[in-house]
Amino acid sequence: MGVAVNISGAMSAASTLVYVLNGPNLNLLGTREPHIYGRDTLDEIAAMLDDRAKGLGLAVDLRQSNHEGHLIDWLHEAASRDARAVILNAGGLTHTSVALHDAILSVAVPVIEVHLSNPAARESFRHHSFVGMAARATIAGLGPLGYALALDAAATF
Repeated sequence: MGVAVNISGAMSAASTLVYVLNGPNLNLLGTREPHIYGRDTLDEIAAMLDDRAKGLGLAVDLRQSNHEGHLIDWLHEAASRDARAVILNAGGLTHTSVALHDAILSVAVPVIEVHLSNPAARESFRHHSFVGMAARATIAGLGPLGYALALDAAATF
């Protein structure tokens, strides 16, 4: 089962809620291929987002799972909870999951695709994004800053 952590505490209104969903292998950030993904752990990214969210008047619910179905269930949950936005780093599922594509299209919540690395500058199989085809926006290649910029964008929705 995936890990779900509400890192910003209780929300004053559902419209302040931003889901941050992370897919396969992102639990290994900091140790997995740091020359590509950097040395920041997912916990460190979560702490940075928590601080930034407070300044924006938002609440962040950060989750990670190595299982596609959890990400789909959480997208549906975000819609049912009237979340302001979803920030989604689907990891390798970005390039393979028609089901995630369809789940994004099935919800009214805006989804911002985030990647720590720049998939377009990597192996050719990473150049196609099913997630990006359905997402409102994509931020890639900026490391953890990409999550922060996505949160800033979510604050404007």
